[in-house]
Amino acid sequence: MSVIWQYLDKRSAAINALKDYSSMKYILEHTDEEIADIHDNMISISSPEFTDMPHGSFNPQSGEIRLTAAIDEIDVLRERCRQAKEYMEWFQPAWDTLSEDERYVLEQFYWEEEDRQIDAVYNICDHFHIERSSAYNKKNRAVNHLTLLLYGKA
Repeated sequence: MSVIWQYLDKRSAAINALKDYSSMKYILEHTDEEIADIHDNMISISSPEFTDMPHGSFNPQSGEIRLTAAIDEIDVLRERCRQAKEYMEWFQPAWDTLSEDERYVLEQFYWEEEDRQIDAVYNICDHFHIERSSAYNKKNRAVNHLTLLLYGKA
């Protein structure tokens, strides 16, 4: 084991990974649509715009520039999708291993808006019929379990 692992804040890393889950899921669900839209725009001919504004000089390479920009954007989207798949292959098994109660607690604390943590505590208290300190303890245990599943023993 590398000495570097001793200095990594695994708990914070697990929380950050948890916060990224919805973004990664969105990327996987919508990247194909975004690439198709870019591809459609890439091969379509743009209409001339009639305005009162004077036009600059004509650029004979404008079509090529538009195509290369679209290809670059598609490459970025594919790389982003590749990273999202890699993330999901790493994170999803750990997430699926958690109990329903642990997932509920983590969803309330970390998938809701950041400024609504108080609401998350009250939701957890109502859901489990517990007091606030027990809700925070439940959250801490769930985060520790997720950290263990993602990074192994500390």
